Amino acid sequence: MTGAKYVMVIPDGAADEPLPALGGKTPLQAARIPEMDRIARGGSVGLARNVPDRFLPASDVATLSLLGYDPERYYTGRAPLEAAAMGVALGPDDWAVRCNLMTIDQGRLTDFTAGHIANAEGKALIEAIAARLASPTIEFHPGVSYRNLMVYRGAPGASPFGLETTTDPPHDHPDQPAADHLPRGPGSDLLRDLMNRAEPILRDHPVNAARRAAGKRPANAIWLWGQGQAPSMTPFFEIHGKKAAMISAVDLVRGVAALAGWARIDVPGATGYLDTDYAAKGQYAARAIADHDLVCVHVEAPDEASHEGRAEAKIEALERIDQAIVGPVRQALERYGNWRILITPDHSTLIRTRAHDRAPVAWAVGGTGVAAAGLAYDEIGPRDGRGPFLDQGWKLMERFLNLDWDGRA
Repeated sequence: MTGAKYVMVIPDGAADEPLPALGGKTPLQAARIPEMDRIARGGSVGLARNVPDRFLPASDVATLSLLGYDPERYYTGRAPLEAAAMGVALGPDDWAVRCNLMTIDQGRLTDFTAGHIANAEGKALIEAIAARLASPTIEFHPGVSYRNLMVYRGAPGASPFGLETTTDPPHDHPDQPAADHLPRGPGSDLLRDLMNRAEPILRDHPVNAARRAAGKRPANAIWLWGQGQAPSMTPFFEIHGKKAAMISAVDLVRGVAALAGWARIDVPGATGYLDTDYAAKGQYAARAIADHDLVCVHVEAPDEASHEGRAEAKIEALERIDQAIVGPVRQALERYGNWRILITPDHSTLIRTRAHDRAPVAWAVGGTGVAAAGLAYDEIGPRDGRGPFLDQGWKLMERFLNLDWDGRA
């Protein structure tokens, strides 16, 4: 079966739970997603656990699983994955740490995005922090919007961090007291000190003065978390013999793909938020199929809607993914003799809690050689036992690429 083409669409955080406001339906059930339903009914559906129990239910671990890498073997932390996407090289004794620009109001984690601060504003703030706080061992690197990076350049045997260092993702604790989630364990004094010293720099910066004057949330704090060292990953092509490409506006996802040896396709208008250009992503993906064996389209919008507690926005994002991405890439795939498409979130993100959840997620596979399940695409059918369950979600990629697998257990 040579020359087969594959597409994976990741609606980040799409999986959810039934909501009273939606008449007891999940957002996937409430959304009009005829293309995803078409793939599910004509193909196979099932569940996968992308996050092993000992890990937090986050996109870093889950994305490793989706790309076919066992997190137990390859995961070293979130920030190193983002460093790879930003082109920040890490030595064997260096540590990368995620640096959120965020809003803390009355001591609470009010907004982990600082009002989805613009790239130029975020860059100016990170540069101001670097000018005051950087040292021969501490670096700050601007990223995209609120997502930035701190790097600690270590020496053999001299790292302040360790496996016992604990940091909390701010998006998992909306509106909770910041003091309850500060870094703990080895290296936490360094991280807390940098966070404290950054506060007056941000408070008095012209960017935040302008934001306050415009009625926007100021980026009045940095939040350091997700520390780790550079992982060593076997190239995807060596494992599967497939040339792959990633379309995403999120550095974390780009970083995992880069470490796996995937090509990166940048799409104008892709923002990593609800206002992303869905149509452009679909068009770029459809064209990329010609030059790659596997194309992955990652869309952050459903996850962002959940973090904001906005069910209608999540439904709209799912519907736009269905219409502007899933439909066009399916049509492009059908021009090839052998093809498959996989729809799968990385993890659940619940409207109710505005946080990630570790519940297994529903996937749907359609195309060559897949047995018809006859089910709509949502979380409920597979949870009723009408589809295979993969306790090790990272094994789904191998099955997806194997045209001898019919989609059943």
